[in-house]
Amino acid sequence: MAKPVSYLNILNNLGIADCLIGCDSSQMQQLAEEWYSELLQLSASGTKLKIILAERQPERFLAGFIAACAANFPVFLCNPDWGTQEWQQVFDLVQPDIIWGDLNKLNLSRPSSASSPLSPPPPHSPLIMIPTGGSSGKIKFAIHTWNTLMASVQGFKEYFQLNYINSFCVLPLYHVSGLMQFMRSFTTGGKLAILPFKALEAGQIYDIEISDFFISLVPTQLKRLLQNPSLTKWISQFQTVMLGGAPAWDELLEKARFHQIRLAPTYGMTETASQIATLKPDDFLNGKVNSGQILPHAQITICNQKGEILNCNQPGNITIQAQSLALGYYPKIWDKQDSFSVDDVGFLDAQGYLNILGRNSDKIISGGENIYPAEVESTIRATQMVDDICVIGVPDKHWGQVLTAIYIPKASYTSLEIKTAIQDKLCKFKIPKYWISVSTLPRNSQGKINRQQLQKLVQEGLSMK
Repeated sequence: MAKPVSYLNILNNLGIADCLIGCDSSQMQQLAEEWYSELLQLSASGTKLKIILAERQPERFLAGFIAACAANFPVFLCNPDWGTQEWQQVFDLVQPDIIWGDLNKLNLSRPSSASSPLSPPPPHSPLIMIPTGGSSGKIKFAIHTWNTLMASVQGFKEYFQLNYINSFCVLPLYHVSGLMQFMRSFTTGGKLAILPFKALEAGQIYDIEISDFFISLVPTQLKRLLQNPSLTKWISQFQTVMLGGAPAWDELLEKARFHQIRLAPTYGMTETASQIATLKPDDFLNGKVNSGQILPHAQITICNQKGEILNCNQPGNITIQAQSLALGYYPKIWDKQDSFSVDDVGFLDAQGYLNILGRNSDKIISGGENIYPAEVESTIRATQMVDDICVIGVPDKHWGQVLTAIYIPKASYTSLEIKTAIQDKLCKFKIPKYWISVSTLPRNSQGKINRQQLQKLVQEGLSMK
């Protein structure tokens, strides 16, 4: 078993790269050493230049990440598939000194000279900026360090009582959900298999024993795998199937349980370096439906609007304390770093299991009634009349807001048929007034809805009614 790796001795432990599956380990090691040497030469001036890392190939991405961390250079993880508008946001915000990745095809206004060092100065642990907020139309970078990421790894190890972690990664490495799979495996001496989800969906799998592996999926990915009998059998062989990134719906969870998939629904975010609560697979298979118990490196408190801590089973706003908590959003370091209040509403039950009800910002107030879209969407999905669904509120002079369902119908089901199917399952004020049928919903690679694009769909759809 390989020894745990710290960022200070990464390059001396690149033999761990032999545990990579689906990647060229020798290429990764060679590139990491070359880039590390280049960075050491640049650091002779005493300035820590800012690096944008947008490599498409896993070998090159991981080599760049390792080199930047080993040399203690601030690194910004980026999606190589961002468009010109998104990249311009990033360039305006970051003003990078070094770019690893082919961005030549984009017409971007690049900084004319090297920018000033980060303020405040970087701590001893490397600064790692992880993107978030893309689904809202404005990209932000959560400021992490090697230490905050390692706190997440340690909490994961303790929660699942593991010495090493094998990961099968089908999620993008620039995203926290993909990066943390690398961190868990790389720093514990486990194996890391990397395969693009499109390749997996097309039937490509590695000839490895996966019963000792974790795999992380978003709900839309799990749905697609469960539509393929051979991939359903394959996914059921994993030690644990982490599920997060977006809310899962009851029909999907029931189907996974029927196929005895060892699912572990999770709750976490970029700001907490992935999950801080996870439902263990045995609990899931025994019928529990929530986000599980809190990992050892984190704490959650539920408060009312006055900030008073609520008792168990009382829903309220979620506040997180975690050793894996980000330091802030680039370039601002938070003044208060010991807790993080999020937009989610939920409660802790008597056994300490976290239950998420929805997001405050998604809450719809119609005629004075509070409505969380997740409940309505789950009920509509359960009819099995839609392939996808999103419920939002639109302004209304009389009711304040009225519910609008944007959905992809299965077969030729009409909105009237769907409304009839849910009328005895929801209160009258929770049944959408407007229904807009579309061929696709604007979701990102993590399954999250792009709210700006969705609002455009609604405006276009209602204008045609």
